[in-house]
Amino acid sequence: MKLTILGGGGFRVPLVYGALLGDRGEGRVTEVVLHDLDAGRLSAVTRVLAEQAARVQDAPQVSATTDLDEALRGADFVFSAIRVGGLEGRAEDERVALAEGVLGQETVGAGGIAYGLRTVPVAVDIARRVARLAPDAWVINFTNPAGLVTEAMSRHLGDRVIGICDSPVGLGRRIARVLGANPNEAWIDYVGLNHLGWVRGLKIAGRDELPRLLADPDLLGSFEEGKLFGVDWLQSLGAIPNEYLHYYYFNREAVRAYQQAEKTRGAFLADQQARFYDEVGAPGVKALDVWDRTRAEREATYMSENRETAGAGERDADDLSGGYEKVALALMRAIARDERTTLILNVRNQGTLSVLDNDAVIEVPCLVDANGAHPVSVAPLPDHATGLVCSVKAVEREVLAAAESASRTTAVKAFALHPLVDSVNVARKLVEGYTSVHPGLAYLK
Repeated sequence: MKLTILGGGGFRVPLVYGALLGDRGEGRVTEVVLHDLDAGRLSAVTRVLAEQAARVQDAPQVSATTDLDEALRGADFVFSAIRVGGLEGRAEDERVALAEGVLGQETVGAGGIAYGLRTVPVAVDIARRVARLAPDAWVINFTNPAGLVTEAMSRHLGDRVIGICDSPVGLGRRIARVLGANPNEAWIDYVGLNHLGWVRGLKIAGRDELPRLLADPDLLGSFEEGKLFGVDWLQSLGAIPNEYLHYYYFNREAVRAYQQAEKTRGAFLADQQARFYDEVGAPGVKALDVWDRTRAEREATYMSENRETAGAGERDADDLSGGYEKVALALMRAIARDERTTLILNVRNQGTLSVLDNDAVIEVPCLVDANGAHPVSVAPLPDHATGLVCSVKAVEREVLAAAESASRTTAVKAFALHPLVDSVNVARKLVEGYTSVHPGLAYLK
């Protein structure tokens, strides 16, 4: 079975390959094709993968190419993990937004909109090529903003594109662990959009144990989200939010922390990964050791400004092991082998949430089999969550419309309507700022 990874020179590709190395049995991936626009990055990642596979019998064969059509042709699965504009683009997204006093995070607020406007045209082109060159392939989208990009691609691929994220999985795992349960045996009632969802229940042997957690301040304050949001706020909500909702609920504090930081997250990662690719390219270096060391630093500093603002301290060791590659492998196995499972995924709504239309991509538990991912019926969201979900989905639709029409006016509308952008005038300045620094936004007229 052939797997094509778009963004194959990306830093997290070894996580995916490591998961593949542990997979055995019929229907496993035997061929991995890495595609990237940067041949140097491809070479570096290929070295890491070769060292990973050195002691593994029958490891999937790896090849690399800068030719997109060649990479796609004949693929059974396509992982899309591209970053349009690179980490330097992410750093610019943060800088322009923070200069206007609003959030520049890559998936939330102004930064997420700018990233989406750059990425959607490229993702749509990929979707069209997949439909032409590998019509039977399943596309698993890692590319952020994951929900928005998955919806853009679904307009050309239908339900054969599925978005994934490890945040809901990590959240459910932490809650189950605190309750003394096996995460693999828990049913997580999670509903929302990508990076905008809530755990409203966690059933173990048919019993919802979330009320027990919410009623115990010591237990509730003992894990990442309890520390990040505070016990009182979680009890007020009656649910556990995805960590990215910290940007909404504590927006003023988050913006101030990012403005005061020595470097934004994007600038930090750009510098860190530049060092990584330089070091791996040196003769005699053990590429896998360099990658392991760099990844550990990356994971330990994740959302550090938010945790500092909340006084949450360091991340727990159990939260440093990644996770999205495990979701991707489980999804791929379920489809390829009809190994039925339940995963929280980004899929088309199909009536699951009545406040959104059928084509809106949402993030919910899905039953997965050989025919793809099927969203599970869920109870309606409470009013406060419904309002936020509908507002952000409306913004995503304006981003898609702006990308399709190349309309600068529609792009301004997308920024202005976002809950974390507080002025139409600020929205206009953001569009001016982003189009001046991003060649990838030159299409907006």
